[in-house]
Amino acid sequence: MTKLLLFNKPFGVLSQFSDHDGHTGLGAFIKQPGVYPAGRLDHDSEGLLLLTDNGQLQSRISDPRHKMSKTYWAQVEGDITEMAITKLCHGVILNDGPTRRAQVKKIAAPDIWARVPPIRERKSQPTSWIELQITEGRNRQVRRMTASVGYPTLRLIRVAIGPWTLKELRPGESRWETVNLPTPTAKSANVKRPRGNKRA
Repeated sequence: MTKLLLFNKPFGVLSQFSDHDGHTGLGAFIKQPGVYPAGRLDHDSEGLLLLTDNGQLQSRISDPRHKMSKTYWAQVEGDITEMAITKLCHGVILNDGPTRRAQVKKIAAPDIWARVPPIRERKSQPTSWIELQITEGRNRQVRRMTASVGYPTLRLIRVAIGPWTLKELRPGESRWETVNLPTPTAKSANVKRPRGNKRA
């Protein structure tokens, strides 16, 4: 068994421990030594970030070959249509190639925390919310997907990665969960420390 730290990353916080370019790092919230993010979340996105000290678990979560699903709530500009949702479900063409099929549906505005700072809304332009589940992790993928069908993302919250969900976590809060893993091989035993400031 190994431990997994689930963290609700606030808006503006980086997916690395050190501060950079005026943005706060994870070190301001997480004091547990030896854990590293399994995957990334853009500084202007919010929600679930997983951290572990186990290399096998880190690979299982972050390696695209495992196709672990990631679920997002996105607030988009405009009242998104069923046609746009269908396009997102079937996959859209981005500048780095077509996306895989996704599960997408329109949802009511979720009962969640207020973002600090709030999004910039135009009184003349309505907004709407969608839930997207994807199995890829390209750079700013969800934002590019919604923009490609004419509905730019104003706010993005990751609410689940595989079986792990935010549940009651508030921004800046975290909790530990126990994960059962098969015996690791020598190749996967070491955790990979993130390099630089690259985000997924």
